[in-house]
Amino acid sequence: MRILAVTACPVGIAHTYMAAENLQKAADEMGVDMKVETQGSIGAENELTEQDIAEADGIIIASDKDIAKDRFAGKKLLVVGVQEGIRNPKKLIEKVQNDDVPVHGGDMKSVSHVKQERKKKENQIYRHLMNGVSYMIPFIVVGGLLIAISLALGGNQTEGGIVIPDDSFWKHIEAIGAASFSFMVPILAGFIAVSIADRPGLVPGMVGGYIAANGSFYGSEAGAGFIGGIIAGFLAGYIALAIKKINVPKSVQPVMPIIFIPIIATLIVGVLLIFVIGAPVASVFEGLTGWLEGMQGASSIVLALILGAMIAVDMGGPFNKVAFLFGAAMIAEGNYEIMGAIAAAICIPPLGMGLATFINKRKFNPAEKETGKASFTMGLFGITEGAIPFAAQDPLRVIPSIMVGSMTGAVIAMLGGVGDHVAHGGPIVAVLGAVDNVLMFFVAAAVGTVVTAFLVNFLKKDVMPAPAAATPDGGSVAVNDEGSNPIEESIGNQDESEQKEITITKLTDILTKDLINTSLTSNTQDEAIDELSGMLDAQGIISSSETFKQAIYARENESTTGLGMSIAIPHAKSKAVKTPAVAFGISQEGIDWNSMDGSKAKLIFMIAAPEERAADDHLKILQMLSRKLMDESYREELLNVTSKEEAYKLLESVE
Repeated sequence: MRILAVTACPVGIAHTYMAAENLQKAADEMGVDMKVETQGSIGAENELTEQDIAEADGIIIASDKDIAKDRFAGKKLLVVGVQEGIRNPKKLIEKVQNDDVPVHGGDMKSVSHVKQERKKKENQIYRHLMNGVSYMIPFIVVGGLLIAISLALGGNQTEGGIVIPDDSFWKHIEAIGAASFSFMVPILAGFIAVSIADRPGLVPGMVGGYIAANGSFYGSEAGAGFIGGIIAGFLAGYIALAIKKINVPKSVQPVMPIIFIPIIATLIVGVLLIFVIGAPVASVFEGLTGWLEGMQGASSIVLALILGAMIAVDMGGPFNKVAFLFGAAMIAEGNYEIMGAIAAAICIPPLGMGLATFINKRKFNPAEKETGKASFTMGLFGITEGAIPFAAQDPLRVIPSIMVGSMTGAVIAMLGGVGDHVAHGGPIVAVLGAVDNVLMFFVAAAVGTVVTAFLVNFLKKDVMPAPAAATPDGGSVAVNDEGSNPIEESIGNQDESEQKEITITKLTDILTKDLINTSLTSNTQDEAIDELSGMLDAQGIISSSETFKQAIYARENESTTGLGMSIAIPHAKSKAVKTPAVAFGISQEGIDWNSMDGSKAKLIFMIAAPEERAADDHLKILQMLSRKLMDESYREELLNVTSKEEAYKLLESVE
């Protein structure tokens, strides 16, 4: 039997050749004639010809990137990830032998498409939520900024708050902004439902969102806010989906999605929100208002903590409105300090989230960074809703962070004697002269904003890799946020003569005994990178250890270089590298390198290549290493060496 294979990975280096080596080895052991094409970073090698394909009994594609399959039409084709080619080569070959593989007819899904479908199945709730958030954000941004502009340019300070005169042009601008804002929760709910049940979910979702936001349906002045909108969206979506699955006569099917599903789902969602969900919520918030009124004689710090938390927890929702209305009522009684604490707390969530996107851009995706600018602007005008997009996407980290920030700001304002004479918050009220003790107001707002920004960045995980400039080997060079290359800035004038030319035909051409350590002392990945780069630095291979490590970490952020089977090959191109080299270390205990198979790295090869070197021979070293290390007996020999000399002698065979 003749089987062909194609292996590839996104970076196009180690995994590509490891899979090829394991498939070829397994085929040889099973007596199968096999040819493997590798699509690595230096292009396709050992390419399959038309004759190869015509004579093949089956094809295996082990790849984590999309591979063109048109040339395999009419052939048995098995498509798997590259890790399957590394771990289970015999199982894949047996599938082809046993005809347990479909024939490719030109409509087979790509690897990337299969991955997307799998991802959707694994993260359905998150996907539905993000669909609603993505449609909601423009309404928040447009509405919030228009209201902010109208208040800044046309607002007057009054006892009842900052008011725009009815006959002013800016009153119309405010009304347009308010109209955009009013769509926020219905749009969120509607498109959550659309994500779940497609278009039949739109009407029940939007109507449910409107009811959730409008407390008059169930006797509440505050409503249920964006949290209620999320509940309404999921409720509407799954109810509509359930109705869609009901078997009905064929004559009725055409009108189901435009008449019966929307009507029935809207009725069910509306009734549930009004009589089951809304009424209890209303009674809770009425009781909460009474409780706050009873706390006026209690500790002012405790009251400030409670009000700060309520302002931030749902950002314009029912908790926020109860606290705000309580503060506004106290103004009428001549108590301005309570509204002062609220005024500081109101602006902290959007200001804090805006600042967070500025100080650590790796924690936020590009869309969130843009939203952060609008959020910060809204915070200046006391529009707490500016933080909602962040809270909706990552509530477990964002909501506690903004609550702590608002609580901090409210307490500082209360202790500092900040008073607010109008029912509004944010720096705008201080600028317009409505605040007593302006300095402490800005101190409270600034401290709370910083607390929120640093706390959310501490809690959030990186979602973006370190900005990097790609290099031909799949490595990278870190760049700063402005796009300039810090490596170029630090050693950009390095003499090109330091970039030594060397011909590489085997590993020991760029590996000396002084670059071998058979007993690494490192316990963590960071320590190992420090230790190995230190070996390169000590031998004069690199001009700046920190600069080189920047490039190493940038490469690790793209994907782990922990290849599994106790192997890690960190590598990068950098201008800090004077001449190509490899540092090799052995960790007897093993180091966690985020390997895909979960194994700890014991054999660690660090490859350093000059950025300006045109040759791609260091990639061949990666290929040779990957293939050689597939030999289990060879790995065992390496692990059992007791000296640099023994290790060097073994590594001489890598060519």
